Amino acid sequence: MKARIRFLDARPLRSSRPFRDLWIGSSASQLGGQIATVAVLAQVWDLTGSPVATGAIGLATGLPMVFFGLLGGTLADTVDRRTVVRATTVGQLLAAAGLCAQAVADNRNVLLLLALVAAGAACGALGAPARRTLPVRLLPPDQVAAGLALNNVSFQSAMLAGPALAGLIITRWGFPAAYAAQAVTIAVSMLAVLRLPAVEPEGALTTGGRRRAERGGWGIVLRRPTLWGVMATDLCATLLAMPIALFPLVNEIRFDGDPQTLGLLLSAVAVGGITAGLLSGTVTRWHRAGMVQLTAAGVWGLALAGFGLPGPLWLALGCLAIAGAADTVSVITRSTLIQRETPDAYRGRVSSMEHVIGVAGPELGNFRGGLLASTTSASFSLITGGLSAALAVAAVAALNRPLRSYRTPPAAAEPTATRAAETATTAG
Repeated sequence: MKARIRFLDARPLRSSRPFRDLWIGSSASQLGGQIATVAVLAQVWDLTGSPVATGAIGLATGLPMVFFGLLGGTLADTVDRRTVVRATTVGQLLAAAGLCAQAVADNRNVLLLLALVAAGAACGALGAPARRTLPVRLLPPDQVAAGLALNNVSFQSAMLAGPALAGLIITRWGFPAAYAAQAVTIAVSMLAVLRLPAVEPEGALTTGGRRRAERGGWGIVLRRPTLWGVMATDLCATLLAMPIALFPLVNEIRFDGDPQTLGLLLSAVAVGGITAGLLSGTVTRWHRAGMVQLTAAGVWGLALAGFGLPGPLWLALGCLAIAGAADTVSVITRSTLIQRETPDAYRGRVSSMEHVIGVAGPELGNFRGGLLASTTSASFSLITGGLSAALAVAAVAALNRPLRSYRTPPAAAEPTATRAAETATTAG
């Protein structure tokens, strides 16, 4: 039994029906999101042929995520988190329908395309903080890390299958079918979240019959070195070393622009991520979460610097797979630390900061990479970005001793989460 758990710990899917519903819905929408990501990347490249334009996808996604992600954090600490997730999922469905409509109309205006991408990102960002707080409320404390690992495995699986499926759909039926596929998967996610139990934020204050969030939600990150440390580490890694926007350019320069090779580049990161995810039962039992995250983030930067070096396809794919594995380890340890170290009354706002950094950071990093590559070269952008990320992570490690020495507390220290998990499981 112990050897099996050290691989993928699937207990959360068996113990909690609400978490299982959430996981199924999220897995479906993530697959659709990856299909749409490839479609948007390919459509923008077809319209412009410019790395700056493909980098602007990151800008159109990242800026709404910053604003609406922070707003969503306050909502998640004020109102029923289930309601927030439901409403924002509807918004994402409408945005996906808009993308499908513009493709059917053979839209040639890249600004309209980016505006629809931004609208979908805004809805997703508004609901992401509430969605991120759900596993810790739906699961027993000793299964929270395993639940987060399962979430990451589903995301990496979507990254692996999504690009290949997108290539097949776009080749046979065009962009409208790819965006329609995204809309269908979001509809599946909508059906899943309809079954969730109410998840009211703990500690929210009531004034004159109206709920408001407890004060100090943003400041808690600065007051706890472990929290700002893991967020700074992730920001350094993603803002300085994000390669996705450069894949079309690298593919064209080094691999003759073969569409299948572009799909391999996108999938290689997921292969590494899934491999690490399948060993997540071991990762979630490591108590030195801070040191693990710092090391994984440094490996991410070095691997992407290696990807920037000229060489054969197998070497490029190997570097991307290593980067994907490191990213999975970093995400699992970061998310577990943040959710367990943050009181529930503040989880929405702290989760919104994690979301902004964890999602908007890569998008803005893509824009940075595309902009630098347009004035220098793809190799220069990748190598300098990867090395800069590794050095920045090393600086965070040197300055933040509490993060370096952090040890995960025993699950017994979280009785409130235990009661919530038991209630949710009983409801299932």
